[in-house]
Amino acid sequence: MSFSTDVKNEMARAEEEKKCCMLAETAGFIRMCGSVKLSGAGRLDLIITTENPAIARLFLKRIRQYFKVGANLRIGQSNVLKKGHVYELTIGAEDNAEQILRETGILRVREGCNYLPDDISSDLIKTRCCKKAYLKGTFLGAGTISHPERSYHMEIVCSSETLANDLKRLINGFGFRSKVTTRKNSFVVYLKESEQISDFLALLGANNHVMKFENIRIVKELRNKTNRIVNCENANLDKTIDSAARQIENIRLIETKGALLNLPEKLQEIALLRLENPDSSLAELGQLLEPPLKKSGVSHRFRKIEEIAGKLR
Repeated sequence: MSFSTDVKNEMARAEEEKKCCMLAETAGFIRMCGSVKLSGAGRLDLIITTENPAIARLFLKRIRQYFKVGANLRIGQSNVLKKGHVYELTIGAEDNAEQILRETGILRVREGCNYLPDDISSDLIKTRCCKKAYLKGTFLGAGTISHPERSYHMEIVCSSETLANDLKRLINGFGFRSKVTTRKNSFVVYLKESEQISDFLALLGANNHVMKFENIRIVKELRNKTNRIVNCENANLDKTIDSAARQIENIRLIETKGALLNLPEKLQEIALLRLENPDSSLAELGQLLEPPLKKSGVSHRFRKIEEIAGKLR
């Protein structure tokens, strides 16, 4: 199973005791995974679809607990591009589907007519706990999270821009910095910072996967830091080798011109040391001098040698 599926399975096992949060969580899920079907004579059926069996069991239980009605469960095959099954919960008009749609804020009345709004009903998210429950429902319905080994990305796909912006405000009300982008005909609310994603998982109650996420993140950051140090050391080594080769070339040129012994004593000393120690760094050469000389002093002497070599060229 994917990391995203494992996270949802943990969330789906969590018990929700407060009635207001049951409603908010169910409303968020139905908003993402529900559809309305006309069944004749103006009556409405509610159809909820998911590919996760744990989530199907959770909301089958939620509907029974909160609304005191049953739902018909049908298991079908996913489309040809996906493996697995589709779980479809149907609540018919005879089981008060219309009343459920009204209580979850999905069906409202305006000027005497029913309509399906795009925004989140403020009545469902009055308290902090209900806001968390609504976010949990939307994530269970349309959320995904990348495996932290590959990348840091969490998203919830929305069907409308209004819903996406409402969801972004709801998430950011907890101190996050989510953003909205478009993808084909959908609007995506997303987080990309590792720390923010970890905190979001904690907010939704996926505590076991917060620990897994953090462990992977620590190892990944340590590995990246080690790679940066190695790359930096390799770059410094390459720089030292190139610099030493250029210094030896200058010294050899001066030597072929018969001018090496005519150099000032300090320049002769560092030139001979370089020929004897072609792989040493400037700091190491400085320690071989008597008295020892700092790296900047050694570098200054080699600049003088380079100037002399340049004139001889």
